[in-house]
Amino acid sequence: MVAVVVSALIVVGVMGVAVGRQWGRESTSTTSAKTTTTLSSVAQPQTAIWPFASTVTRFGNPVLAAEAFATDYLGFTSPLVGAFQQGDSRSGEVPVKATPTGPVTTIILRQLTSANSWWVLGTSCPDIMVMAPSAMERIASPVLLKGRSTAYEAVVNVEVLQDETLTPLKSETVMGGSLGKMGPFSKSVSFAPPSYRRGALLFRTYSAKDGHVVEASVIRVAFLK
Repeated sequence: MVAVVVSALIVVGVMGVAVGRQWGRESTSTTSAKTTTTLSSVAQPQTAIWPFASTVTRFGNPVLAAEAFATDYLGFTSPLVGAFQQGDSRSGEVPVKATPTGPVTTIILRQLTSANSWWVLGTSCPDIMVMAPSAMERIASPVLLKGRSTAYEAVVNVEVLQDETLTPLKSETVMGGSLGKMGPFSKSVSFAPPSYRRGALLFRTYSAKDGHVVEASVIRVAFLK
């Protein structure tokens, strides 16, 4: 499996950590950006969407992990990355935006292993509220997708993804509300048989102006096989 390549400028000092196009100030003093080890026998943590366990990239800094996830997995172009917001001692959130005035996509992270590296558990955003399936639910094909959304021409793009690859088992669209008004969506989506036990459902909206990713919601799921 090809390792995730992360390119970032890291400046550690009294001003914090500079990452991509950052807004706000990063609140952790962690100086280890990422750790590279041999991970051929490491299994994907049950609740972790990313990074893929088979890759050699691990992150000691949650902001760098969030930025890489936003670009590599969600498809953001040069995201604006906010400050790490601490939850408990091993978890927190990082907000990202596509543009200064755009909606916030909140990336949820946690240190799941004894190595203390950061893993992404999911994301949420105000304009795509997924009601079914729920996080960590076991799904089979076809899966019923339900929720509320607002998007350009009401279109929300959906991908059914499995671990270890960004090639979707299925790409589909659902139709909710538009013009800033939230509306319900409900659609049964069939997908190809997965090779892995777990994966994720990725919901995204795109800009009408230039097609960039505007915001995204991602939930972790397991597959009934």
